[in-house]
Order: sequence, then structure tokens, then C-alpha cells
Amino acid sequence: MAKFEVKNKQVLFKNYVEGFPKESDMIVTDASTIRLKVPADAPNSVLLKNLYLSCDPVTRIRMRKPGDETSSYFTPYAPGSPLSGYGVGEVVDSGHPDFKEGDLVWGTTKWEHYTLITQSESLHKIQHADVPLSYYTGILGMPGMTAYAGFNEVCSPKKGEYVFISAASGAVGQLVGQLAKLLGCYVVGSAGSKEKVDLLKNKLNFDEAFNYKEEHDLTAALKRYFPEGIDIYFENVGGKFLDAVLLNMRVHGRIAVCGMISQYNLEKPEGVTNLMCLVYKRIHMQGFTVRDYYHLYPRYLDYILPCIREGKVIYLEDIAEGLDNGPSALVGLFSGRNVGKQLVSISHHQGRPRRRSKAEQPG
Repeated sequence: MAKFEVKNKQVLFKNYVEGFPKESDMIVTDASTIRLKVPADAPNSVLLKNLYLSCDPVTRIRMRKPGDETSSYFTPYAPGSPLSGYGVGEVVDSGHPDFKEGDLVWGTTKWEHYTLITQSESLHKIQHADVPLSYYTGILGMPGMTAYAGFNEVCSPKKGEYVFISAASGAVGQLVGQLAKLLGCYVVGSAGSKEKVDLLKNKLNFDEAFNYKEEHDLTAALKRYFPEGIDIYFENVGGKFLDAVLLNMRVHGRIAVCGMISQYNLEKPEGVTNLMCLVYKRIHMQGFTVRDYYHLYPRYLDYILPCIREGKVIYLEDIAEGLDNGPSALVGLFSGRNVGKQLVSISHHQGRPRRRSKAEQPG
């Protein structure tokens, strides 16, 4: 590729957000330019052409004003700067010995067409391109590792156990449910629409699923689906959901706290009133971050890639086309508009055609 200067469309963060994020909290602009060559003063850098960008709930946390309890872990965005997060890209130019032009990678990038990566330790080289590259924003990327580590390492599941997953049709939840089914567990998920409930039961092999918006009493709903109680709860929502689950947990149950999306847009988080259940039922409740488990990534790939290729695992994606649609796609996460993993496609890789999985083979 010629090493010339081009326009670099970006999604910029406008200002700190209170309440639910809006499209107007971001600005799409093509005022910036970039030279398609690693600069001489950054010799170990990697220049990427971004192909896919991941929409993740943690983006909302990073839109908060610096100074709250999350700032020490999630670096807030700086107003006027591009959003950043996980993505998939193709190396345009490299001064780093581990990456060369044409390599495909996933890792932390910015919401723009081209990104200069100065900290290449955040990049993972893609070795398996016979599956959709978009999967590296989801099942083969951070959400996939989150599901695998949270379920297997934090929950220590056993065959036959009763598993409940909130936000079960999302990027992480849909995979946790399928991992649990492969192990031989009884699995129930909650989601926010009839369409999502049908997908969980009819496409993703959940034993049961329910629309939480139609349930006036979550505690009673969980008792209906788990008359003998819940062994494992994969927590994605928080608030009233967690309170109801605590009352329905079995003795020595486990709760993996992955996220609490119901709380991200509240000025004051909701309280949880049933925490004494942790004592009475000797429940193990643990928060975790995927960063602590990336050393397991090679093992995870060895497990999940055959499952994908053989059609044992299906991954639902909701793909918005073009960077201009990025803000809308991101904001839609917080109203449950997406069905499956939400991502943005901004450029298509012109590599060899991928091999279809058995699940995608024509009938």
C-alpha cells in the first residue's frame, strides 16, 4: 500500500455523560488526516486499518467524569478524543518485529478508520481466518474469554447443575449458556423481548428463557423456572435482578459478577437488600475481570474453534455498517436494541474466502 496521507474518519467523544448516553454525546468527523506509515519517532509502533469495532457496555463507564470509583480501573475518555475499545484490524505498516504488513490482529484500537498503535502488547495476532473475522470482537475476543473464564474458572461448574444467565442474548451471555449446555447443565436465560427469548430457546439451545419485562415479580419468576433453586448465576444486570436471584440460590451456589448494566446510567446505584443470603446459603459471589485470564486464551481457542467449525456453538451478531452508524449502535446497547453481539463494520478485508461452519452449510 502506498505510504501517503489520507483522511481519517473518527468518532470523537464530546463531553462527560450523565444518565443514558445519546448519539449527540459523540461527533463523527473526517477532519483528521493520517500518514499511512509508522513515524520515525515511534519505531516499534503498528499502523492499523480498522475492519470491525466492538460495542461494549464498558464504554458507558468510560464516559463518566474522572474522579469516581471506576476511574482507577477504567480510564475515562478525554473530550475531543476518539473513542477507544476492542476491534479487528489489518496491519498497514509496522516497525514492530512481531507484526508485518497484511497481518490481521484484534485488540485495543480507536474508533476511526486508521489507528497508530504504540503499545503493541494490546494486540493479538489472528492465526485462524477460516471463521468470520468479526468473531474476534466477540466469541473469539474479549467477550468470549469473559464467558469462558467467568463460567469455568469462577463458577467451577459441574454436570447437571442449574444455571441462570441474565442478559442472556448479549455478547457474553449467549456463549455462557451454550458452554453450560455442552457441559450438561440445565440453563435458563432472561432477555428483553419475545424475539430474543425465541432465539435463546430455539437457536441457542437454552432449556428455558423468559422476557423479564413481562414479569412483575422476578423472585416468583425465578422460582417458577428453578423450583429446586439456582446453582450458578452469571450476573450481567445487577440491581433488582441480583436481589431476586439471591433468594433463589441453592446452598453453596456460585455467582460470577461479570457486569451490572442496569446500574451504569444511574447517578446513584440501586441497593441490594438480600445479601444475608450469602451467609445463610454459603454462596460464593465473586467479581472478575477478563484481564486476569488472558493467559488462558490459547487453551480457550483450542476448545472453542472446533465447536464453531462443527456447529456445536452458534454466535449471534448484530452488525452496523459504517462508522457513521457507530454512535447509534453503541447507544442502542443500553435500550436492548441489539440482538446478539453488537459491532460496527467499517471496512471489509479482501482476503481469502472463509470456510463455512457446519451450522452455516446450506440445507
